[in-house]
Amino acid sequence: MRVLSIDPAIRNTGYAVLEGDPRKPVVLAFDVIQIPSKIPQSAALSAIRTHLVNVIQKFQPDEVAVEGIIYVQSHQTAISMGAARGAALIAAADHGLRVYEYAPTKVKMAVVGKGTADKKQVAFMVRALLGLAETPPSDAADALAIAMAHLQASDPLKAKLLDRRLV
Repeated sequence: MRVLSIDPAIRNTGYAVLEGDPRKPVVLAFDVIQIPSKIPQSAALSAIRTHLVNVIQKFQPDEVAVEGIIYVQSHQTAISMGAARGAALIAAADHGLRVYEYAPTKVKMAVVGKGTADKKQVAFMVRALLGLAETPPSDAADALAIAMAHLQASDPLKAKLLDRRLV
């Protein structure tokens, strides 16, 4: 199975493409789509969608995994994160891809073993588990962790622990 995973945000959307089973995943790509703050939100959303469409066309994933909505104290932050998530979901839907959602605590539990792990712990474990030469940027590390959680959820013995939901 090949999965595209997305950690959506309006200015820094992390993504990753992994292939294989949960015991031996192969990293095909990961990066952060960085949108400068001077770019209007509508143009940023279009850029996120376009970039993800290009990734989908290049890597032909079987499924897409995204981070679920998290609790944020700022309504404005929640709205912009939701908009970025929407751009990602549209890119996937336009290509007929099934999209699965994972709660951040479940992703952290799957990769670190602790649902309250911080970003540095997630990035460290992603690097170690995937055998990467360098620690990826935090948004890309989060996307890699989401992909790893999705691959683990494909294992019937672990699927109940991860509570994946079809979006």
